[in-house]
Amino acid sequence: MSRVRGSRRLRRLGRKAVLAASVAALAWTASGCVVVHGEREVLPAATRAEAEKALGRFTAAYNEADKAYDASLDARHVTGALAAIDAARLKAGHANHPDGNPAHTPLELTDARFTIPKKAGWPRWFLADARGNKGGDARWLLVFTRGGLAEPWRVAYLTLVAPGDVPRFRQDADGWAEAVPADSADVAVAPGELSRDYARYLRSGGNTFTAGPHTTGWRTAREKGATRPGLATQYIDEPLTSGDYAPLALRTADGGALVFFTTHHYQKQTAAAGASVPAQNKDVQALTTGEVKQSLTMEFVSNEVALDPGRTAGGPQVSMLGRVQGLTAARGE
Repeated sequence: MSRVRGSRRLRRLGRKAVLAASVAALAWTASGCVVVHGEREVLPAATRAEAEKALGRFTAAYNEADKAYDASLDARHVTGALAAIDAARLKAGHANHPDGNPAHTPLELTDARFTIPKKAGWPRWFLADARGNKGGDARWLLVFTRGGLAEPWRVAYLTLVAPGDVPRFRQDADGWAEAVPADSADVAVAPGELSRDYARYLRSGGNTFTAGPHTTGWRTAREKGATRPGLATQYIDEPLTSGDYAPLALRTADGGALVFFTTHHYQKQTAAAGASVPAQNKDVQALTTGEVKQSLTMEFVSNEVALDPGRTAGGPQVSMLGRVQGLTAARGE
C-alpha cells in the first residue's frame, strides 16, 4: 500500500482503531515477529541480478569442491538430485585422491540466460541456461530453488541438452515466466507423474515417450547387458518425487511444459557359479560396502529434463531432452 492510500485509510479509522493498530505494530516490532504474507503474493522468484549472483556463487563453490574433492565446500549450494550425485562423486574422488583432483579444470559458464517464473508460495525457483566450457556445445540447464528468504539459492537439477532443444518459454509483458503445477491436466503427462511414468516405461516400455537415447536407446542397452554369459543383470527403477526431489516445470510458448524430474535406479549383477562379477573402476570401489563375492548392487540417482507437449486429442508423446545420472552407493555380497 502506498503512503498516500495508507494515510487516507488511517484518517477514515476512528481514534481507537488507530491506537489499537499502533499498539499492535509496536508489539510486533518489540517481539521481532513481523509476519509478511509473501507466500500469498504472486511474485517473481528472483530478480535477474539475484539470479546472476546465485549462478556465480554456485560456480565458484562447485569449482572449489571439485578441486579439493571436498563435498562440504559446495553443500550449501546444491540440493535434491544434484546434491546426491555430486556428494557421491566427490566422496569417491577424495577416497582415490585425498590431496585433491589432479585433473581439475574450472567450470566456466557464459552466455547465461535466466527464465524466472512468477508465482505464489514456496519453494521459489528459476532456470539458468548457459554455455559451459565442458560438454561440447551443449547448453547447461541449472534449476535454482529455495524454500524461504533465509535460505541460499541451491541447484536441484543440472542437465545438458543440445542448443536447439531448449524451447521458448511463455512470458508476460514484463518478461516473467509461468510455472506449471505438478498436477496440471493441460499437458500430455502431469509433471508430478513423469517420474513414475518414466520408471514404468523403463521396466515395461510403452508409447508415453518418443524414441531416443534416454528411452528406446537405454532399454536396448539394458537388454544387451542382461544377456551376458555367466552374468545375470537385474534392474529396478523407482520414481523419486518428494521433498527436494519434487518435479519443477515451466510453461513453453506453445502451451506445453519443460519438466525437470528425478528417478532412482538399482542395477544388480550376479555371477553364475564358477564365474565372478566384472571388476569395477576405482570410483565404484570407493562407494562399495561389503565384499563382492557373487553379486554387486549399484544404486543410481538420475535427473532428467523432458519436453511435455500440450494435451491434444492425438495424445502427443513426451520427449526426453537430457539426463545426468550418478552412482550414489554400491553393495557387494
